[in-house]
Amino acid sequence: MEMKKFPVELSFILRLLRLVAFVSLLFVISCSPLRVYREDPDVRAWEPEIQKFEQLDAAKYYPEDAVMFAGSSSIRLWSTINRDMLSYNVIQRGYGGAKLGDFAVYAKRIIYPHKCSAIVLFIANDISGSDDDKSPSEVANLFRTTLNIIRRKHPDTPVFWISITPTPARWKVWPEIKEANELIRKICKNNRSNTYYIDTEPYFLTKSGLPRNELFQDDRLHLNADGYALWSELIKNELNKVLKNYTLHNENLSSIFYVIYCIGFLKCTG
Repeated sequence: MEMKKFPVELSFILRLLRLVAFVSLLFVISCSPLRVYREDPDVRAWEPEIQKFEQLDAAKYYPEDAVMFAGSSSIRLWSTINRDMLSYNVIQRGYGGAKLGDFAVYAKRIIYPHKCSAIVLFIANDISGSDDDKSPSEVANLFRTTLNIIRRKHPDTPVFWISITPTPARWKVWPEIKEANELIRKICKNNRSNTYYIDTEPYFLTKSGLPRNELFQDDRLHLNADGYALWSELIKNELNKVLKNYTLHNENLSSIFYVIYCIGFLKCTG
């Protein structure tokens, strides 16, 4: 029996496939969790700050083993970061008032130009007691989006999230902040073996469960020298714990590959 020929031309099928692909792309873009933030004037207002980072990237050399610290004003105001983080090389990328929505939009431009031994994030302004606060679940979802963006460029680099600090100025919304912290903790735990949550909460609370006022500046929001001393110690301890094991693991792998190479070489020449 003779097969019937379909009257549809190949060129039409190709045009149809291109149309389907284009529509699918538009659908993905429209559903992007960052689409609404890219169009937000408050997010676009950070463009000059991001351009300053790009100018630094062009003008300054950073070692490939540097640890990047990125996020909001606690990172920007950390004037002793290079001394506190010895013996790590540091890339400091903080801008005051950063929120996860704008940071996720600019994450590629902040992080992608660099090779890092680790990336440390602290972003604490999404829940502040204002009318436009995000819900804890929104904060967690934006962290997940940010992490996914980082992983496209740095799939194996250790990423650390510093928990949002309990502060006197934002104590009224601490239950919501604490919930966001716990959701992010779960993401770090369930995501990858090289994603870490640095829990600072217990160290910034008194025995009665209130913020330790002596660790903050007069604005009751930003850390003072004693606050930074404690904060940096907690962060560095976690970095040491993870990066030493990470380096040791890589060195062991290199040793194994070297032994395998030597055995293969001897067999070929023996």
